[in-house]
Amino acid sequence: MEKNINFLIDHQCPQCGAPAALSETDRLFQCAFCKVNSYLVERSYFRYLLPHNAPDGQELIYFPYWRFKGMVFSCLPTGIQNRFLDVSQQAVQSTHFPVSVGLRSQAMKLRFVSPETKGWFIKPHLPFRQVMEAFLTRYNSKIPGPILHQSHIGESLSLIYAPFYVGKRIMDAVLNQPVSAELDESFEVSRFSGGPADWRIRFIPTLCPNCGWDMQGRRDALVLHCKNCESMWQASKQGMSRINVAHLPNHENENTIYLPFWRIKAEVTGIDLSSYADLVKAANLPKAIQPGWDRIPCHFWGPAFKIRPKSFLRLTRQITLSQPRNDLIAHVPKGNMHPVNLPVSESVETLKLNLAGLLRPKKIVEERITDIRVKPSRYLLAYLPFEIHHHDLVQPTFNIAVNQNQLGLAGNL
Repeated sequence: MEKNINFLIDHQCPQCGAPAALSETDRLFQCAFCKVNSYLVERSYFRYLLPHNAPDGQELIYFPYWRFKGMVFSCLPTGIQNRFLDVSQQAVQSTHFPVSVGLRSQAMKLRFVSPETKGWFIKPHLPFRQVMEAFLTRYNSKIPGPILHQSHIGESLSLIYAPFYVGKRIMDAVLNQPVSAELDESFEVSRFSGGPADWRIRFIPTLCPNCGWDMQGRRDALVLHCKNCESMWQASKQGMSRINVAHLPNHENENTIYLPFWRIKAEVTGIDLSSYADLVKAANLPKAIQPGWDRIPCHFWGPAFKIRPKSFLRLTRQITLSQPRNDLIAHVPKGNMHPVNLPVSESVETLKLNLAGLLRPKKIVEERITDIRVKPSRYLLAYLPFEIHHHDLVQPTFNIAVNQNQLGLAGNL
């Protein structure tokens, strides 16, 4: 069995204060005591801290680390290579503190940083973009051949604060062991800018803004469903925003599940790709272009759910080449729906990668991919029906299959 590599987070219900344990991917929270539903909203990214075992009376210092978890896709002349990364790195450059938190984020329960947390929180100085470039430099050095294009998908960005205190050396407040050489008398913690914690997790109610009904969703869902007015909503900094949704109709039964996909309309420059006829030419599909295909718009498609990198690429290519369009109904499906746990912003990151996987012959990718620009303009959340077989979920119209075990293990991504 694959090990779960999500954080475990100790928390309290914002309504009644009861204790709760959350996973890193949890967004919808229902208190086991007061039964109130709340939805977690981050301010740019979540901030966590490791628990400490420091002796009483020690003044704690919390040192910041950026943590990235996601899929990295590299477009090479020979094809597209992928890898899953889960790494952490100092958010302030210092030789006194460890370079990363190692496996602690996976082995220990974390807490959200809150104003009630006592200690000095060092302010991060290195922007995440710079740290990410360092991650990729190490990773890319092992990739043979030139990298034509690179995308980061399913990205999970957070800031982890590790506890320390100062004696003759910097002491790790988890194990109470030194992590630095003996300090010079001139060493001052005040050299690191920072201050008390001033962040608080924001919770918003899960009541439908349209009708006031209690919305439903799985714990990791990024889109919530109101069954009363049949609407779909996603969280934003301003609250809940309604999204456009459609589905491909099917004879609903117990052996059918609807999987969510993002359908994205984009403006492409550097290559002709505005119609279905253009797609048939660009992908060199074994089809004779029919009259009217030049008036059918071409859309990019991608999963709105997490799945392993190779399957993600395959599904993205298969569904984009299939171009479901004729029978989509602008309504939430009635049957069983798989949760949306990959945001449209991440699917947007795949657009150029998707195009690179479609172009034929392959030499076109190497010759022209750097000059191609893909700019998204609008999107739709579309549900497609899949038949539940013994091992796979199968979409019979487009002959597309998804392994059920991969969906079950996708919570680690």
